[in-house]
This record gives sequence, C-alpha cells and structure tokens, in this order.
Amino acid sequence: MIKDNKAVSDIEEYEKLEGWEQITLGQQLSNWAQNYSDRIAFVENSSEITYEELNKRVDDLAFGLLEIGIKKGDRVILQLPNRISFAETFFALVRIGAIPIMALPAHRENELDGICQAGAPTAYIIPEKYMKYEYEKLADLLKEKHSFLKYIIVDGYSDSYYMLKNIRGEKREFPKVDCNDTALLLLSGGTTGIPKLIPRTHADYAYNAKMAAIRSGFNKNTVNLAILPVSHNFPLANPGILGAMTFGGKTIMCSTTSPDEVFPLIEEFGATCMSLVPALVTLYMETLEWDKENDISSLQVVQVGGAMFEESLARNVISVMDCKLQQVFGTAEGIVCMTKLEDDEDTICTCQGTPISEADVLKIVNAEGKEVPTGEYGELIMKGPYTIKGYYKAPEQNKLSFTADGYYKTGDKARFTKAGMLQMAGRIKEQINRAGEKITPAEIEKYLCKHPRIKEAAVVGISDKELGNRSCAFIITEDTEISLAEIHTFLSELGLARYKIPDQLERIEGWPLTNMGKIDKQKLVLSAEKAKGL
Repeated sequence: MIKDNKAVSDIEEYEKLEGWEQITLGQQLSNWAQNYSDRIAFVENSSEITYEELNKRVDDLAFGLLEIGIKKGDRVILQLPNRISFAETFFALVRIGAIPIMALPAHRENELDGICQAGAPTAYIIPEKYMKYEYEKLADLLKEKHSFLKYIIVDGYSDSYYMLKNIRGEKREFPKVDCNDTALLLLSGGTTGIPKLIPRTHADYAYNAKMAAIRSGFNKNTVNLAILPVSHNFPLANPGILGAMTFGGKTIMCSTTSPDEVFPLIEEFGATCMSLVPALVTLYMETLEWDKENDISSLQVVQVGGAMFEESLARNVISVMDCKLQQVFGTAEGIVCMTKLEDDEDTICTCQGTPISEADVLKIVNAEGKEVPTGEYGELIMKGPYTIKGYYKAPEQNKLSFTADGYYKTGDKARFTKAGMLQMAGRIKEQINRAGEKITPAEIEKYLCKHPRIKEAAVVGISDKELGNRSCAFIITEDTEISLAEIHTFLSELGLARYKIPDQLERIEGWPLTNMGKIDKQKLVLSAEKAKGL
C-alpha cells in the first residue's frame, strides 16, 4: 500500500501498473479462448464448456442481442443463478457494450422496482424458474410499471417472451467498446427500495479480479467452486469466476448453498477453492461434525468475507477443513483487502489483511475526517485504481459518500495493527450509543464467543427511553440454562467494562439471513423488541 503523497491520481498512471490491461472484458474472453482453448471453463451438473466453446457461444448470443434491438449503452438487468448461461449472457452483454445490472436471484419486486428506477433498463434477463419461484410473473409486473423495459428474455421455456436459447443473429461488426467504459453495474449491499448502482469499468474490474487471483494463488489447476450467487461481487471477481478464468482455471457452478450439494461437488471435481460468508461456514462446520462420507481433502483455500468472522470459528476452519483460510474484506465500490496464504495463523484468524494493489490508499479517520493513530478505530476511507469515483447518476448520494479529495467513505469501523494489517469491527451505524457510551458490537461478540458454551453471538442495539439505546446479545448455544446473570459474571471476569455488558440476552437456533447470507441484524432488532414487548 502506498502513502497518500505517492498516490496514483489518474487513469494514465493506473495504466502503468503491473497487471493493468487496456482491453475490454469481451476482449479478455477472446484472449482466454485463444490461450486456454480446450480447457474446461465451466461445469454445471453434467454439462461442461471449454474456453473456445464459450467464446463462440458468446459471439452467437451477442449477435442475437444486437438483432433483437439491444444496443451499446443499454442497461440490462441480469438475474440468472449459477449456471453456464450466466457466463454466456454476461460476456455477450459486455461484448456489445450493453451494461448488465447484477441482480441477485433472490431479489423480488421491491428491489427490482428500485433497480428499474435507478437504472432505467431496456431489458430483463431471468430464469424460467429457480428454487420453485416463477420469474415471468415478476417480469409481467415490472414491464407493466416501466415503459422503458422493452425486452424480457427467459432462460428456459416461455410463451410470452424471448427464449435465451433462441437468441442468435447474423454475424456482424460489434460496437466499439473502450476499456474505460462502464462494463457492469453492481448493487450496493443491503439496499432496500431504490439502490445505489456501482459502475465498474472493463479495465478496473479485470485488474481487480487478476490481482485478487494472484493473492489467492490461482493458476491453471484452480478448480473454483461457485457457491454464492455469482452476480455478487465477491464470487464474481474477488477473485471468483473472473479470477479463475484469468489463469485458465475451472469453475464449478453450484446451484444451491446446501452442504448436500456442495460437499459431493468438492469430491467429484476436486475443488481447490471456495468463497463463503460466515453463516455458511457455520453450517458447513456443523455438517462436518457428522458427515464422514464426502472427501473434501482437495480444498486448498477457503475464502471468507462479506461479514465479521469470529476468531474461534476461523481457527476451527483451519483445523477441521485442513486447508488454508483467507479472510477477505472488499466492497463492490472498489478496494479489496485479503490475508496472504503464507500469513501466520494469528494474522489470518484476526485480520482482513492488506490491499491487493500497491496503488490502493486506505485511511482510518475520526468523525472530523482526521487520521487516527495506528491501533485506534475509526472509519475506513479509500481510493485507488479500481475504486469508483461516484455512484451511477446519484449526485446527492455522492456528496455524502465521497470526500472532497476523492476518498470513498465505507461506513465501516476499522483500525490498522502495528504490522499494518487491517482489522474490521463492523458497520459504524451498528455502533450502540448507551447513555453516551459507544459500544462496538463486534467487540462484544468476540468476548461472548470466548464462553465455552456459546457457539456464536450477535449483538444489536434497541431503543430505550432511559439509556437511548441498550444492547441485546443473541447467542447460539445448546445450553438452555445459560442466563444473563452468568453472562454478566463471565464478561466481568474477562475485564469488560460494565456499560459494554449486554442488557438483554436471547437464545436463537439459527440466524435470520439476508439475500447474500449475512446475518440480518434488522430482524434481530425486531425480535429483541418483540421479546421485551416494545
């Protein structure tokens, strides 16, 4: 990581970075097809496709998209699950300069209506059915509400709309696309209603994926198991499917997150890497306690990101799965930090590492925007070659989210260790203000997990007339007798300040999760309030 006074400041300087390529994602695929022609790029169930075959099918689909009327610059909602058709469609869109908006399969009318308002898409690409949900009804609703939505394309059978498998066209010259053009629009995490759209360029996104792949040790023998929805930034490019393709690796498309599907795929295809959120790690570790049938010894690296990862669980991953653990902190807006495979266990289990590019610039600042000393917590702000300068057509939001000198304000609480490692501590807005004292939930969660009978913990703040906010700890435990009084004694003996000790304790059998598998703390707040009759 370079200091601010040496920061790379413009695109001409970024282009000099090692690993930066001035070509589009569509051109990248052509190069990969030439370099890795007969190597398998993707596997889905019993189907597989080579790099050369993928490139040809992308061309055919791209010609067809142009023929039906989709043009360079058109925004297109892409809501396909983990299938080979996702890769074909994504690359066909970027090859003609159309801009996919990366919707998750779990998104429904509320989220998609907001996406339509923000992005004014021309087309909407959906599966016929996924996880028993029929998407055409959703398309009907959106098309009726938004006149700019002209083309509905269905991956499967449809009486009413274009079928993806039938979209083919006559060979023609593709539109000219520049590597600095917007390639795709990612969605800001945790958004409901009108989302923020995150514009990533061809060059910056390819650089992002490549540098993450290098940090993760990807090579031609990498077998990447795509479990999380690949329309999300983490499994798409950190390093994800794009990182695997950069070095001629193979990606196995996993249709669900169930261990009943995941573990047999690891054994069948010899998966070497998978990326997970902490909630899935917990599920898989619990399954491994009794599942002795599946051989997962091929796993070399398990990446974990997307939410706070408890230290004791991290150590269990290393011992139980017998592989390297890599912690990942990244934002769809840009900078990615990762531990290194050669880092010591303490570093890997307690830190989120360092940025993947020498040109990334990170600062930890206080409420006044001034840098805090090493070891102190503050807000993480950042800028760099693959970090956006602003959200898509959102000038008012940009005034709030970016500093005058171009830093993106993450809203995350963090600090640097003396060794220069990044340590995250959750979202600043999750901070609990209890009678004027500030409480960081991640700190309390860490202490709670030191209790021998607590498997996992999550702490939230809820309104209180006298205190302003009070804290509620949710715990997963097999001990039904554990009490708030016992927790108070335990935390006091660990030396925790009295105001940090939870005011309320609730047991929970499993976490409510967001679309991306993160713990849904808003639902925990509602549950805590209901438990107290608020």
